[in-house]
Amino acid sequence: MTVPARVSQQNPRALTPLAESIARLRTGTEIVFGTPSDDWTICSDLLAEPTRFDLWRKDLAEWMVEQYGESDDRATAGYIMGWYLHQPGYLAGLLFHTARRVPTLKPSDMAFHINTAGRPHPDGMALMCDEFACLPDDPASNHPAATVVANEAALAAILRARYAAHAAQFVASFGQVVRFGRRQLWAAATDMLEYGPWAAGRLFGDENAGVTDAAMILPEKLEPFVAASSLHFTDEGWKRKRNSCCFHYVLPNAEPCTACPRTTCNN
Repeated sequence: MTVPARVSQQNPRALTPLAESIARLRTGTEIVFGTPSDDWTICSDLLAEPTRFDLWRKDLAEWMVEQYGESDDRATAGYIMGWYLHQPGYLAGLLFHTARRVPTLKPSDMAFHINTAGRPHPDGMALMCDEFACLPDDPASNHPAATVVANEAALAAILRARYAAHAAQFVASFGQVVRFGRRQLWAAATDMLEYGPWAAGRLFGDENAGVTDAAMILPEKLEPFVAASSLHFTDEGWKRKRNSCCFHYVLPNAEPCTACPRTTCNN
């Protein structure tokens, strides 16, 4: 069920439980509940027309030329691959970490806004469905939109399955217009699934809990993902081994990202 954005913007007391969870998020990125305006991109619409990725990459290539003097097909594909998968991965990680709630994550239930001033990256995300999975002790477990599961492991499994279903549609669509193979695409999906809860933990002041959440969601190598959570504690704090690459390093005079899998030090 889709709930108009005006519900969350004009009458906060009328929010559904999941919308209330989103309203409490303070992340520095715009996250809204409800149907956004026409200048937002509904994920299912984008995935249904893979050539729209080419238009997005064209805008990104123009920005790269401004910044680096030239662009690279691998870099435009790598950036957008990570940016897109960040949307369901981050939203799922935030809601799992902060509320122990998991939204549907269907492409038809999610949208994002692309920055129009400078680099064309997503600068806002929207959830358009109030259905959610939760634990038995959730105060809204008796809500009509709730699906109750037995424990945290079961909730993590639902998150993983729902994210995988969304990622599979992305892999099928984006794979038609880029030269990346399925392994590379699923490696990126694995990285973003791990990143979501870890980032949520850091953002809300308990990185250790975020790491624990990531390990619960990716406890081992589970198909179609390419690896288990690799987060481990070092003298410099929590680090991880990235499975995918954004190919930023191929741009002229660009240094590899600190988390680049092509370097010996990953985080």
